[in-house]
Amino acid sequence: MLKTTLKNVLVRTLSPKLPDYMPEKMTAAWTEKSAPMKIEKLAAVKGMNDILPPDSARWEWLEDKVRALMGRYAYRNIRTPILEHTQLFVRGIGEVTDIVEKEMYSFDDRSDKHGDHDHLTMRPENTASVVRAVTEHNLLYDGGKRLYYMGPMFRRERPQRGRYRQFHQIGAEALGFAGPEVDAELILLAAALWKELGLTDWRLEINSLGQPEERAQHRAQLIVHLEQHADCLDEEAKRRLHSNPLRILDTKNPAMKAVVESAPRLIDFLGPESLVHFEALKAILDANGIPWTLNHRLVRGLDYYNLTVFEFVTDRLGAQGTICAGGRYDYLIEQMGGKPAPAVGWALGVERVLELIKEEGASMELPAPDAYAVIPESSALPVVLQTLQALRAAGVSVQMHASATLEGMGSMKSQFKRADGSGARFALIFGAAELAQGSVAVKPLRGEKAAPAQVQTLEPLNDVAAWAHMLRSKTTV
Repeated sequence: MLKTTLKNVLVRTLSPKLPDYMPEKMTAAWTEKSAPMKIEKLAAVKGMNDILPPDSARWEWLEDKVRALMGRYAYRNIRTPILEHTQLFVRGIGEVTDIVEKEMYSFDDRSDKHGDHDHLTMRPENTASVVRAVTEHNLLYDGGKRLYYMGPMFRRERPQRGRYRQFHQIGAEALGFAGPEVDAELILLAAALWKELGLTDWRLEINSLGQPEERAQHRAQLIVHLEQHADCLDEEAKRRLHSNPLRILDTKNPAMKAVVESAPRLIDFLGPESLVHFEALKAILDANGIPWTLNHRLVRGLDYYNLTVFEFVTDRLGAQGTICAGGRYDYLIEQMGGKPAPAVGWALGVERVLELIKEEGASMELPAPDAYAVIPESSALPVVLQTLQALRAAGVSVQMHASATLEGMGSMKSQFKRADGSGARFALIFGAAELAQGSVAVKPLRGEKAAPAQVQTLEPLNDVAAWAHMLRSKTTV
């Protein structure tokens, strides 16, 4: 009777309030008398991936390399919200773009007591957010700023290799600096990162977009040229012909290749100042041994972009070959409501860079503990934990063996197998004989010295600090 009453209460209480995302077969389970409720296994959203060990160590390795390098170039970290007002990206990316028109995750927030609500978007890129933060907090009041960021971005695209709905970017932005030396510095920074990561299969493509008035002259001639070949344009190009014709130059449609290659070149419309800026950039790259290729089709379709534009490209990743893209955007800060100030930056795709590292077979140091604690008997655990805490306080990384059941710690053989699989350089053996002497056995697991039994040593438990350094610095390879 009590069981039936409780079940009725659950059905009566929960059923009317079950959220929309609960599957029907789960709600039906509440009212089934004969079968117990089966809980459905949940999965991640399509195109949004979990990053699990040991793969997550590759991400940490890359992030550590980036942080160290950014510090050497005096770039400082900035962290902006994942959610921003939709208008930020409409203004910062452009209303007539695929990102804004088709790919953004946007929604109306819940209304307040007055019925007002915000229209929000999960950031599809981060330059707009950085500029918003710099403008909102008046960061340029005392001069230019060099900033970098890391984090997830979101676009509703068809998931494929190197392109996901949640993807990650690392970016560098230099705001408040007008000269070509800062454009060059950012390119050199990216090239230094490739060297740090062991990447060699890349090429740098550069171009100059000039200034808005120069681009307007080119735009008029470009439209005339494209109209003369209207029968060769695809639907996407026809849609962009008058709203964003520069982006037609970046088409991937092979049927339009001849039309694009015969189009007027933007560089032929540049004035003396724009050409001087571009030549100065190339001179710095040449002086630093950075090879580059002039790509006349490398463009940006929005008015606030100007002068330098560049991409690092590889042939190892198929269609998703751009691993880093950047350029100068001197008019964006003013467009965001701030005082006019020059700016330049780049962003790289973390997933693509990690994929390229794998494709090139570049070496990567993955983390492993210094030592693995082998514990034959659970009765030793109080002493073991006390010792491990002392070692960790001394800077030693130690992995403790833990049982998956309540039936003991497992055999020595199985523990040593796990110790070897952990990558640890030493095993700490807390056997009964060793503990009776107030000691722990330290056995090397790596290299030629790991084989002979006599290399195993006994170390005192009452003076861990005296031998902890040995685990950190002593190598067996």
